[in-house]
Amino acid sequence: MNFDVLIVGGGHGGAQAAIMLRTQKFTGSIAIVGEEAELPYERPPLSKEYFAGEKEFERIQLRPAKYWDERDVTMLLGRRVVSVDPAAHRVTTEDGAAIGYGKLVWATGGHPRMLPIPGGGLPGVQGVRTRADADAMKAAAETAQQIVVIGGGYIGLEAAAVLTKAGKKVVLLEALDRVLARVAGADLSRFFEKEHRDHGVDLRLGAQVAAIEGDTHVTGVRLADGAVIPADLVIVGIGIVPAVEPLLAAGAEGGNGVLVDPLCRTSLPDIYAIGDCAAHANDFAEGAVIRLESVQNANDQANVVAKGICGAEAPYHAIPWFWSNQYDLKLQTAGLSTGHDRAVLRGDPASRSFSVVYLKAGKVIALDCVNATKDYVQGRMLVTAGTAATPEQLADTDTPLKELMTG
Repeated sequence: MNFDVLIVGGGHGGAQAAIMLRTQKFTGSIAIVGEEAELPYERPPLSKEYFAGEKEFERIQLRPAKYWDERDVTMLLGRRVVSVDPAAHRVTTEDGAAIGYGKLVWATGGHPRMLPIPGGGLPGVQGVRTRADADAMKAAAETAQQIVVIGGGYIGLEAAAVLTKAGKKVVLLEALDRVLARVAGADLSRFFEKEHRDHGVDLRLGAQVAAIEGDTHVTGVRLADGAVIPADLVIVGIGIVPAVEPLLAAGAEGGNGVLVDPLCRTSLPDIYAIGDCAAHANDFAEGAVIRLESVQNANDQANVVAKGICGAEAPYHAIPWFWSNQYDLKLQTAGLSTGHDRAVLRGDPASRSFSVVYLKAGKVIALDCVNATKDYVQGRMLVTAGTAATPEQLADTDTPLKELMTG
């Protein structure tokens, strides 16, 4: 087999790369190699609507099967690429098949980071990354009486919310002193901690997990202080490990992800990388090299690659944005708050509609908006423009954020 463009990874980034190539009138052959047997589908609902049974799988597919057929995109599903030969322009799959390419787009995302502790691989200890993960989690949750969620990031909080709404007893463990500590300020953390506790979640901060108890199946979680929390299902949401081993083994620069330039090119000829696995210098992080684990980033980088392949090169420059649904709360984030020197509370958290605006050197660098879509939409403009504003101006809810725009 040989294709003009071979896309490794059937998630948001890989699917969007194929979609954009055809939108740009690319006429060459395209194939997507996917480790899963499923056609490309949305990932965020796995810990939200799909897990809760509110959406059937067909509703989270990115495109129906006929879409790919009509656009002549070959689907090579249920295959994992294990090696890359940049000189020969060829990849090899786990079953020994060789696939040639003109251009290679690496869009593999990552695998759930599991617990490197005794019992971490026991049956009943579940990560959340694929449909199979979500299906296994749903099946186990139907009969589980005591569920422990490890990790107070978006995945852990969303899973805890769904399970609690379903009437399950949930203990949520976070190793740090607040939830969302890596991505948000203290005001937002404390708000979500209160929400989860008000809904019945047994939320424990500073909880260091030492081991998973059990012989043939999980029976409990043992903490560093010796306490054991009974559990017949443990959900682990502590991030991902980028799936880039074959590229790094082939000589690509990188480490925590594969390094790409502003056009999403790796250091290997004719090989691009996009999405969760791509480490890039981000304009909204003051040029720091980061990985962004978001649908927005995967789609935007896919568009950069597709346009570049079609001869319309345009460097990646897109404001990062994220969202999370928990209970009846919609959190929308614009920008990156890492490194902020001031956080301004806009509105009253008790009203369950408010925003936190993050400043650095007097300029707006990010916002977290809870049930405050207008702030989110207008605040994105402030972040993009690098608008300077005073804390008093930002805290005044009678002043729409768009009125603070400069230039």
